[in-house]
Amino acid sequence: MVGTMALLPPFIRASRIPPYHLTGGLPADDEVLLDMPDDRLGPALVAAGQGGYGRAAELLVATRESAAWELRDRYVRRLSAFARSRPEWYDAWRAEAPHDPDQLLLGAQLAVDRVWDSPARAELLREVSQPITAAARAEDRDPVPWRIALDHARGSQAGHTYFGELWEAALRRAPLHYGCHVAALRYLATSWRGSYRECFDFADRAAQDAPPGSLIQALPARAALACLTEGDGTAVPRERLDAAADRAIELSATFAAADLWPAEVRNKLVYVLVRLGRWTDALEQLRMIGPYATSFPWGRESEDPLGRFLEVREEVRRHALIHPRSEHRGRVRSAGH
Repeated sequence: MVGTMALLPPFIRASRIPPYHLTGGLPADDEVLLDMPDDRLGPALVAAGQGGYGRAAELLVATRESAAWELRDRYVRRLSAFARSRPEWYDAWRAEAPHDPDQLLLGAQLAVDRVWDSPARAELLREVSQPITAAARAEDRDPVPWRIALDHARGSQAGHTYFGELWEAALRRAPLHYGCHVAALRYLATSWRGSYRECFDFADRAAQDAPPGSLIQALPARAALACLTEGDGTAVPRERLDAAADRAIELSATFAAADLWPAEVRNKLVYVLVRLGRWTDALEQLRMIGPYATSFPWGRESEDPLGRFLEVREEVRRHALIHPRSEHRGRVRSAGH
């Protein structure tokens, strides 16, 4: 039970609370939570930690019946991450319901996740295509198996023709599915080997075709993040990076402050804004984030993503409140902040 509980609660950090005028209206460090599950996922993780799969099954069937594909995608990722370290509940589910579409979907995600970090990833991924095919056949409406297939194509170094077939299949099922768009963007970034202008073209076209409030409005900022972290930040004009951030800021404004749903989009946006030296905008997004830090993108720079988030948050607060005139929009900051 001790091991289970160590995995479930969000990692929190204690600190002294400074005066309000110095916090910038941000939550205290010890109030910040990492990868906080929502009130539906949380009980499913607790039950899985106790060996039961019933809550997870109920959660995924609800997303399938209501066609809540974005939620389904998020839940499958989180459940797979938990099953990698505590697989007993999933193994029981698979044994008792081998043809259940929700179990098959989780199995497909888990099969990819288990080999993703291997040096032999490309070869190993080519051997796990069958679970993805089974998940896609089990529920034809579901775009999430196709998002997994797009990730699989990137990891297995599949060619453009095959990728195009997967992308068309995903679009037929859910033309506005954010997860599929991110998977496609990441494939293109890898395939084009740093041709970030093309990635931006893809992201901008998708955002222009999406309605206001769609998560796809954040896709250009996702392209900017890739350009700033995997490239040197000079592959596209600075104005294009700023425009991508501005579009994501507009999207963020459509959600309530301290809303768990857009937390990861806002965390990525803060990362981009900091790299662009836009301290005031970054501080405003940190206020919108509230207590909800996410492992991505802070885990890219540290094995302690929460600690890294708090470090960056302090840097933003210091620049925006104590040295407000230091903000600039003329150059991209280095990765080390």
